[in-house]
Amino acid sequence: MSTFRVFNHYIRVPFVLLGSIEGLILFLSVILGVMLRFEEPLENLPGVLSDQWIEAIIYMVIMLLAMISSGLYQTRLRDGSFGFVLRLTTAMLLGTVALSLIFYLLPDTVLGRGILAIAIGGSFLLIVSLRMVIYKSDPSIFKKRIIVLGTGKRAAAITELRRRSDQFGFTILGYVHLRGEEDLIEGNKVINLNVPLVDYIEKHDIDEIVLAVDDRRKGIPMHELLDCKMRGIDIIDVATFFERETGKIRLDQVHPSWFLFSQGFHHGAGREFIKRVFDIVASLFLLSITWPFMMLAAMAIFIEGRCKLNVPILFRQVRVGLDGRPFQVLKFRSMIVNAEASGKAQWATKNDSRVTLVGKFIRKTRIDELPQILNVFRGDMSFVGPRPERPEFVVMLSEKIPYYSERHRVRPGITGWAQLLYPYGSSEQDALEKLQYDLYFVKNHSILLDILILLQTAEVVLFGRGAR
Repeated sequence: MSTFRVFNHYIRVPFVLLGSIEGLILFLSVILGVMLRFEEPLENLPGVLSDQWIEAIIYMVIMLLAMISSGLYQTRLRDGSFGFVLRLTTAMLLGTVALSLIFYLLPDTVLGRGILAIAIGGSFLLIVSLRMVIYKSDPSIFKKRIIVLGTGKRAAAITELRRRSDQFGFTILGYVHLRGEEDLIEGNKVINLNVPLVDYIEKHDIDEIVLAVDDRRKGIPMHELLDCKMRGIDIIDVATFFERETGKIRLDQVHPSWFLFSQGFHHGAGREFIKRVFDIVASLFLLSITWPFMMLAAMAIFIEGRCKLNVPILFRQVRVGLDGRPFQVLKFRSMIVNAEASGKAQWATKNDSRVTLVGKFIRKTRIDELPQILNVFRGDMSFVGPRPERPEFVVMLSEKIPYYSERHRVRPGITGWAQLLYPYGSSEQDALEKLQYDLYFVKNHSILLDILILLQTAEVVLFGRGAR
C-alpha cells in the first residue's frame, strides 16, 4: 500500500516512513548531544532518556514541522542535492528560532547551547546522508504494482506522468488491451492476455487495477474484475487514480456521475464552526505580529506615491466569495494608479509593467496580501481556500469551463491547494488547471488538509514560488 486516506486526503506511506525515520534521528540527536556534552558513559543512557525525553520530543516535533514548511516532504521536490541542502538549512534555522521562543516561554524545557549545537549538527548530517542514499537509489518496495485496463485515450493520459516524481507511489507494469479498443500505447507496454485476468494478476503480484476504458459498454470483463475484487485486488477508475496521484481532479477524465458517487464533498456544521473559530483566533494573532510590516509597507507605498494623499495605500477590489456572493478584498496597492485605464479587467502577467517598485517587493514577499487578514476576520474569506476571482473573470470562465462555479462552495482563502501546486495563472488554460486543484480541495477539504496547506505555504513565502 503506497497511500492511505486521512480525512479524505491521500497520505503517502513512503513519506510517513521517511518522516518516522527522520523523526527518530531528530529525537536521538538530542540524547546524543547530552551524552557527548557531559561525557556520559553508555550505561547512563537509560537515565539520560528518562530525564531528557520531553526536550527530545519538542525538538523532534518542531524540526519536523519546519521541514514540512520548507517543502521537504513533497513529491514535487526537484531541486537536486544543493536545493535539498538549502531547504534543510532553512528548516533548521526556522526550527532553531521556534525552539528559542519555546525555551523562553517554557524555561523548564531549555536545551543548553552545546547540546543544541550537537543535536542540530548531528541531525543535519544524518538526514542529509539518509536523503542522499534515497536519491541515489530507486526504492520500489512501497510502490503499488499497477496494471491499467485499457489502451485508448483515457489510458494514454496516464503516460503523461513521465517524471520520476510523478510516479513516486506506483509502478505501472503494462496496459491491458481490450477487444474493440484502439491501441494508443507503445507496443512494448501493451499486454495481450492469453490467460484469465486473475491468473495474470496473481503471477505478477499486482496490487491494483486502474479502469481506463474509453467506452465501458464494450468489452469490460466484469466477471474477471469481480473475481479479482473478491481476491483483494483494488480496482479504481482512472479519474480517482489521477485524483490520488496528482492532487487534482482531471476534468477530461470525469463524468457527472463521478461527482455524485465518489467520496467527499462533505460540509458539516461542526467542521465549519471549528474552521471559523480557527480563522478568528489566527487572524487576531497574525495581526498582532504583522502590524509592523504592514505599517512599513504603507509608509513605503505612501513615499513612492510622492506623499500624495490622493494616492490610495490600500487597494479594494470586488471578488466572488462563498456561494457566489461578492465582497471587497483588501490588498496593499502594488500597481500604478489607474492600472486598468481601459476599463477592462486584466490578469497580472510576468514582469507586468504596471507593478511599482515597492509593489514588486511586497508581491514577492506576499506582504501585499496581509490586509486580507481583515477579510478573514470579517468572514469574507478563510485562511485556506480557492483564491477569490473577479466577477468579470468568473462570468467568462463559468461559460467556458465546466464545474467552474463549484469552487465557490467553500470560502475563498489567502492561500490554497492550487496556489501550492500550480504557478500563478494568467490565461484560461491556467484557470482550468487551477480549477482542477481547487475542486480537489472542495471535495476533500478538512482541518488536516488546511494545516498541511498552511505549513507548505511557508515554503512558497520562503522560496518565492508563484508570486507576480
